[in-house]
Amino acid sequence: MTHALEGLRVVDLTSGPVGGIATMVLADFGADVVKVEPPTGDRFRSLPSSPLWLRGKRSVVADLGTVDGVALVRHLVGTADVLVTSGPPGRAARWGVDADAALALRPDLVHCAITGWGPAGPLAGVPGYDGAVAAASGRMMAFERQLRRGGPVFAAVPVAAHVAAMGAVQGILAGLFARLRGGGGQRVETSLLQGVLPFDLVELLLVEIIERGGPTLPSVTASGGDMPTLNYHPVRTADGRWIQCGNLLEHLLMAFLGAIDLLGELFADDRFIASPAEWTPDAVEYARDRILTRMQEKTADEWMEIFRADGNVAAEIYGSTADSLDHPDVVGNGDVVSYVDPVVGAVRTLGPLAELTGTPGAVSRPAPRIGEHTAEVLSSLPTVQLAPALPGSPGSPAPARSASGRSASGRSASGRPLDGVTVVEFATIIAAPLSTALLADLGARVVRVEVTDGDPYRHLIAAGTVAAKTTAGKESVCVDLKTAEGRAIAQELARRADVLVHNYRPGVPERLGLGYDELRALNPGLVWVSVAGYGRHSPSANRPATHPCAGAAMGGAGYQAAAALTMPCPTLADVREASRQLMRANESNPDPNTSVVAASATLLALLARERTGVGQAVFVNMLLANGYANADGALAYAGKPDRARPDDGLHGLAATYRLYRARSGWVFLAATSAAEWAQACAVLGRADLAAWPVADDAAVAAGVEAALAERDAEEWEQAFVAAGVAGVRADRSTPGVFFGHHEQMLANGFSPMTHHTRFGDHRRWGPIVTVNGGLDAYGPGVLAGEHTDTVLAELGYDADRIGALRAARVVASEPVAIG
Repeated sequence: MTHALEGLRVVDLTSGPVGGIATMVLADFGADVVKVEPPTGDRFRSLPSSPLWLRGKRSVVADLGTVDGVALVRHLVGTADVLVTSGPPGRAARWGVDADAALALRPDLVHCAITGWGPAGPLAGVPGYDGAVAAASGRMMAFERQLRRGGPVFAAVPVAAHVAAMGAVQGILAGLFARLRGGGGQRVETSLLQGVLPFDLVELLLVEIIERGGPTLPSVTASGGDMPTLNYHPVRTADGRWIQCGNLLEHLLMAFLGAIDLLGELFADDRFIASPAEWTPDAVEYARDRILTRMQEKTADEWMEIFRADGNVAAEIYGSTADSLDHPDVVGNGDVVSYVDPVVGAVRTLGPLAELTGTPGAVSRPAPRIGEHTAEVLSSLPTVQLAPALPGSPGSPAPARSASGRSASGRSASGRPLDGVTVVEFATIIAAPLSTALLADLGARVVRVEVTDGDPYRHLIAAGTVAAKTTAGKESVCVDLKTAEGRAIAQELARRADVLVHNYRPGVPERLGLGYDELRALNPGLVWVSVAGYGRHSPSANRPATHPCAGAAMGGAGYQAAAALTMPCPTLADVREASRQLMRANESNPDPNTSVVAASATLLALLARERTGVGQAVFVNMLLANGYANADGALAYAGKPDRARPDDGLHGLAATYRLYRARSGWVFLAATSAAEWAQACAVLGRADLAAWPVADDAAVAAGVEAALAERDAEEWEQAFVAAGVAGVRADRSTPGVFFGHHEQMLANGFSPMTHHTRFGDHRRWGPIVTVNGGLDAYGPGVLAGEHTDTVLAELGYDADRIGALRAARVVASEPVAIG
């Protein structure tokens, strides 16, 4: 098999880039994707990014407003392995291709529905736009401190769309996996609202603890004051450009201070003899000013040459997403591809989302013209609706046994498509651990291996509560991998596993006995996944990287920063304020952006293993993953319009897609068609503004704001929702409160209850995708070493041997003492 999805047919009934990216990923890895379009084409083809998300597909025209068009689509569904739909829940039902109807046509179909807000709840029928979901869910309130004007701030990077696309990929792949194991047809559901869940790292839990009378714990957003930490500081250089530092851990901060020749100066001062974590506020501010002053002595390129030569400094220059296509590490890793599009000509853009060494992805064809393949596809349709068995389908040769030796036969438990899959994780902080939590939410068993005092992330902020998210649904063992006994435990876990995920720098797995070649000899079916800052072929492969570096390098942070990136800075005070705004813009989203790509790549390799019996190494890097999160700007061709940018006040992109003040509160309004805009203007009572396209954006925005000033935001939301318009209140709450209390979340089960050993009963972040309704119960976060004894017993260690290992600090199992 050349590609992971070779021989599988996907019928794409989606509209726009969310479903478009999802099915593009499937096409890049070998699926035959048939995109069904109306006679005028997908209405979002006009977006400058469409040559990216339409690539690799065949286009068939069908008018779904006619009986013949619906009949054609239903006939196509009968030949498909996967059907993907998008839009409000009732749309697919009107076309006769909702899950019930489609599975009646093809009983072994994997049916994936992508909605804006989930299938139930008061907002289910509202058009699903990234901006509207970000506003209603409180994500825009999470950016409030970026500016000093108060109120919500436009969330520029469409991260909900990115996560929903990757959620669809994960659900489809997990569904195909379950089907191979005898599970029959599968129902996959994801939404943009679920797409915002990964970006709240702790607030939901803090809200739950406080509301039930627990201790008041510090929130992540409030910790450390309003200025950046010294570890994660944006710094201005001599040529007016900005560099983002990402030196999270103390040894990386020391390397940075040494590289800029400040280490000796500071350590000669008694205020800096202690660990940086113990520096007084006055000492921190002195060090900050020295850093900001020193960095303006050289250009950005000069500093980056020094940092790259040092090899132990995490830093990247702020650039645009378009600039990232020329980034030496993106290009050097082979993550930029070129092809000729039939409409726009030569295109440079992002390649397949990860490197799968055994079944690599490739761009098979450019975007199709509207209906280009209608005759070709129709001529190939069988005269019966049920297609013959395809490779990996029921009726094809029996699938291989799993690498762990478990039987691959037997029907999957409802909602647990990864039941029977074991993942062992050697990873810290957020990106890689969160990716395996997503696999746990699909039913995999995840055993994470931590150092004996726990993942450093547990000790950084918010009294250990942050780890409740990254460890959700897992088991934890604490093992010292620097000892021979510890490495033996790790190897035995890997030998029994289906998947191993790590985020070590190159060379470290080999030193620990966890390199791919060594483990492949023990476990030929192992899927071995590396999640790194940089691609393994790039010049910076051995450099450290943390999330703000990827945010800066791939354009997301600069996009969110708006005017701050070019703010004049004649004084140090101006530099400090611009730096403050940049860091508020460069929030933690690059980590979850990477997590969802890593989970998708893992499932691609796991499905390939199930179809062939052979494991492989997989390489995921943060730069490419965040290119995907910024895919609307990640391509270049002659005449391509610039990426639409937010206004300097960060209200939005245009009069028809932006934040507005109401009489009380804020409203976000989104309309992307003449019909939607006319309906919005009707609700506003301003038919005079309804001309489409909008000719005078500023005048129309002023007119809308004047109309909104007559009523409160809550009233406007009710009116817009009743009319089917994406107009929502944007300042109702922050994300944690919304996730825990809003009826839309509760109606869809997007914040299920769980029980944590330390924090008790609480609502947790739900899955980003469900298969067959999801798990009966979603596991809590776990304490470091909470399962050490039980896992070791499973490996054959008796109580005496476990006690001896614990006494020697080879393992730890102190769930109360370790957070």
